[in-house]
Amino acid sequence: MAERSFKNEVEKLRLGEGEEFRGEGILAVTKALLQSGVSYVAGYQGAPISHLMDVLTDANDILQELGVHFEHSASEATATATLAASVNYPLRGAVTFKSTVGTNVASDALANLASGGVMGGALLIVGEDYGEGSSIMQERSHAFAMKSQVWLLDPRPNLPSIVNAVEKGFELSEASNTPVMLELRIRACHVHGRFPTRDNQRPSFTLKDAIESPVRDVNRIVLPPASYLQEQDKVARRWPAAVKFIQDHQLNEFFAQDAQDFGIVMQGGLYNAVLRALELLGLADAFGESRVPLYVLNVTYPLVDDEFRRFCAGKRGILLVEEGQPDFIEQAVNSLLRKADLQTKVHGKDLLPMAGEYTGGVVVKAVAQFVNQYAPRLLEGAELPVAARPAATPALLNGNPKTFAIQLATQEVQPRPPSFCTGCPERPIFTAMKLIERELGQHHVSCDIGCHLFSILPPFNLGATTMGYGLGWAGASAFNSTETAKRTLAVMGDGGFWHNGLTSGVGNAVFNQTDNVLLVVDNGYSAATGGQDVLSSRAINPMRNTNNPIEKAVRGVGVKWARTVTNTYSLTQMRDALREALTTREKGPKVIVAQSECMLNRQRRVKPQIRKMIGDGQRVVRERFGIDPDTCTGDHSCIRLSGCPSLTIKPNPDPLRRDPIATVLDSCVGCGLCGEVAHAAVLCPSFYRAEIINNPTAWDRFKRRLRTAVIGWLQNRIARRLEGIAA
Repeated sequence: MAERSFKNEVEKLRLGEGEEFRGEGILAVTKALLQSGVSYVAGYQGAPISHLMDVLTDANDILQELGVHFEHSASEATATATLAASVNYPLRGAVTFKSTVGTNVASDALANLASGGVMGGALLIVGEDYGEGSSIMQERSHAFAMKSQVWLLDPRPNLPSIVNAVEKGFELSEASNTPVMLELRIRACHVHGRFPTRDNQRPSFTLKDAIESPVRDVNRIVLPPASYLQEQDKVARRWPAAVKFIQDHQLNEFFAQDAQDFGIVMQGGLYNAVLRALELLGLADAFGESRVPLYVLNVTYPLVDDEFRRFCAGKRGILLVEEGQPDFIEQAVNSLLRKADLQTKVHGKDLLPMAGEYTGGVVVKAVAQFVNQYAPRLLEGAELPVAARPAATPALLNGNPKTFAIQLATQEVQPRPPSFCTGCPERPIFTAMKLIERELGQHHVSCDIGCHLFSILPPFNLGATTMGYGLGWAGASAFNSTETAKRTLAVMGDGGFWHNGLTSGVGNAVFNQTDNVLLVVDNGYSAATGGQDVLSSRAINPMRNTNNPIEKAVRGVGVKWARTVTNTYSLTQMRDALREALTTREKGPKVIVAQSECMLNRQRRVKPQIRKMIGDGQRVVRERFGIDPDTCTGDHSCIRLSGCPSLTIKPNPDPLRRDPIATVLDSCVGCGLCGEVAHAAVLCPSFYRAEIINNPTAWDRFKRRLRTAVIGWLQNRIARRLEGIAA
């Protein structure tokens, strides 16, 4: 069950010739695929393109009507290998996944695909997860494009440009027999806008045609001597064909080319940031009319030498806005200008940071410094942000509220570390691990990619390394030592398990006779990427095969010691399973499968059902937990061992006690962990459970009246006794 449904929005994909699409970027990408006559689509979910997979899933009926095959791939490598269908047949195919981690996984298949080349258009739509909103290592897709010689598109973040990039991407791929990578930053994925639509196209050559009339070309298979010929073909034919197509179809864009004797070159995805900076400096308007020459690289690889020479001719300097490092484009531009004997000075990382996201504040500062260096007259009367004010220009020292606000926000916004959601079933797993740590001492913990990686942060502080998706147990391989009886513990999610962990982790551990422990967090979904189903999901999926138990899979590859805990909220069960795995005398790999449904997905599933039941007048009982302020001592161990966002502190109502007490917020979902923590850790009896009853029966009302009367009588008795003592 994905975190968001697009069932209503996908009807826009049926729009035809002369109509107008209005909506989100990922929906526009899907519409562009259908307008381009795509034959098959595959992918693996991951931010920022998870919703693209969700859109394709919800639009599967429309895809089938057009004869388009769609698959949820097992990994990014599987998705990229799917493009093999375009090697020998005129089939247009597209795959999508998160970059750069997904591109790392896909690199072997991508290199083979690019070496042999393609006949049909092959498009890789990658979510460029770089910058302050990223959850991965800070790398760029550009390196993969250069390494395998795959053309890289980075369109301006508006719907017409994105749609054009998809459609021209297929044509560019076919014109040069080369796969094309289209990168979309998170803002491009979710930008809203409109564009004129065309009719959806059924593939002229279908998968059925290819299956029934198979062909092969040995020269497209990467094996000597063909592999040597393929490299020469890349350089001698494919690259020139790509450059010609880019020029002929004007994929890159020029604005106000002759307005000044200096200009700005940028990746297409950064166009909005640059234009906004120019607007703040009074050098452009809100409609995109710039007073500074702009060269927009909607294709960032390959670069077109002729276009650069034309843009730089007669210009004293250019500012190259290239986000991230290394500065691939800047190095290439310096090289091609020197070879052309053009003395245009190239600015880039001297004014912009070498690394990090180019936010509004960063870009406006660099653009102001660049313009002030070449044409300070253009900034006369302009109001610059504090950080961009030249020391020798007193006339510019009046602060502009808009630019100052950007600068102030950049300085004042505080970091917010990620954490487990309220009621997350993974929190009690790490609470149990902390209890075991107190009992057995510390163990080396190898982590994986997923929500469970939040365990490395307070309050749990568990985990030493993470090597990649599904590589949690592989990351502890070197610690398979016979010199100590102490075992290491690895953590892996169900998504990572099916992605890579079964072979790289479990299979490797069995083969090398490890004596260490793996804990698989089985929350029923690929939760961190948006709640998509995986092989072990318990939900019935009409499109996919689910309900394949993880314990059965690990036993199938040779694990003898395996346990499944079906309720992670039971700290007693979790603690006992961990203790047994870490202390048993039985040798060999040990796997604990910790099962409980992802609370976010559970709430998405249950809340509509509860609302309907309440609306229908049915009796509904919901649990909530609270803390008795008179009993709580202010120890806060419950918070330290849980970290639930619903647990916080408030002033102590007792005037004789100064320590704040714990309290439960209304966001509580009634998972019960706080009470379990209090019991398992032998902390305090201050937690209580309350039942909220909607549409109570007569019996419910009678019990409430009776309880209220009895409690009131007891309270009055105490009050009378206290009054007697006072008298």
